[in-house]
Amino acid sequence: MLSQLSRAVVRGLNGTACASYPVICHCHSAVQATPLSPAPPAAPYHTTTMANTAALPTIADKTSGIEKSVWVEFIQLALEVKPLNLGQGFPDFAAPDTVRQALSEATLSETNVLLNQYTRGFGHPRLVAALTKLYSKLVEREINPLTEMLVTAGAYEALFATIMGLVNKGDEVIIIEPFFDCYVPQVKLAGGTPVFVPLRPRKTTGVTSSADWVLDPNELASAFNDRTKAIVVNTPNNPLGKVFSEEELMMIAGLCKKHNAVAIMDEVYEWLFYTGTKHVRMATLPGMWERTITIGSAGKTFSVTGWKIGWAYGPAYLMKGPQIIHQHSVYTCTTPIQEAVAKGFEIELERYGTPECYFKSLPAELEVKRDNIVKILSDAGLNPIIPEGGYFILADVRDITDKIDIGGDPNERKDFRFVKWLSRNRKLQGIPPSAFYSPEHGDIGENYIRFCFIKEDKNLEKAGEILRALKKDLDEGRV
Repeated sequence: MLSQLSRAVVRGLNGTACASYPVICHCHSAVQATPLSPAPPAAPYHTTTMANTAALPTIADKTSGIEKSVWVEFIQLALEVKPLNLGQGFPDFAAPDTVRQALSEATLSETNVLLNQYTRGFGHPRLVAALTKLYSKLVEREINPLTEMLVTAGAYEALFATIMGLVNKGDEVIIIEPFFDCYVPQVKLAGGTPVFVPLRPRKTTGVTSSADWVLDPNELASAFNDRTKAIVVNTPNNPLGKVFSEEELMMIAGLCKKHNAVAIMDEVYEWLFYTGTKHVRMATLPGMWERTITIGSAGKTFSVTGWKIGWAYGPAYLMKGPQIIHQHSVYTCTTPIQEAVAKGFEIELERYGTPECYFKSLPAELEVKRDNIVKILSDAGLNPIIPEGGYFILADVRDITDKIDIGGDPNERKDFRFVKWLSRNRKLQGIPPSAFYSPEHGDIGENYIRFCFIKEDKNLEKAGEILRALKKDLDEGRV
């Protein structure tokens, strides 16, 4: 029964059956395994009367209002209709041999059997050493491995520990839209208030670039005040693919310094930027090391999203908060996986700056895939926003949605209804981008669909066939 469930879940996620894979849960794309069908009500142990119903315990009030998840909804849809799934952000090809072999060696080691036992709570010593060696080079200052680096259960936990460790009740946290959707519930769980500032497009017709999406300096400045504790910046951005320029980061940095706010930098796609752009680290800007915590991800760095290893680094006096939260929740992360990631970093540090380094070879491979999916979308009559980084792409779908009846719940935004229509009627799934916006700014994203292109070429081409067939049917009036 378990193997049947595993195959069903993988078939729903990837559009193909794979009996050797277990149920998949992908964190930084927030994928959560969901039941194949609603569970039946549990049989009561005794008859409940009206008198004792009122006395039943309740869950915490702080969980109210954050229950809904786009990922739960669309994973369930994928399980039901089994589309070609370009919605979730994980590769459908193998991770590097180096880290996979390293994990095998760590788990099977006879010379160090303790690699299958607990390790240091704030990070496995070998991994912390590799991370501090790398990032000390990148931020051009010596990072203290004991007090300025924390290893976490994925970037998701790094964000959670950072927000919980910094934000007090009543604090405001500025979130740039579009945003990865865990930011808002995490801020609310910490007792903070999210304040939203959207990137807005300077151009909305034809093929555009993620660089065309910018912050309004006055709108951003007006969001800061004496209650502002932090701002969360994702660069390269998911879902847009925008790589913030040094000028844009300097503007944000100036406001952080003026208002004594912390920059929480979600840089999980730090190696995935393409020709003509560069990734600038906020922590390297003048006066910003002292007020920046940076988040990283082994899942994104080595294409191993299921390994759930992330990290946060910053000045010791800020890192103390996330360390305490981690210590009293997750406590310690998986030892053999940390050992394998450490070895992966050691190998890539030896190759650093060469074409063979995975930090170079992966973005080179993805840039070809990006250019391919841009052509696929353009040929199908969609208008893509060419991403400067990351492995997601947004496409304007108005030329399609204006011509067909996508049906669905009229109370839902158009992108939600179109994604469901495309999944059910054309067996291709993306993600609705308005999920990455606050309700007041959701209209900015509802004319688009998000696709993931860190996929095998044959699956990208299959998506192209589906979209070209849809265009042909539209042109011939068959839809």
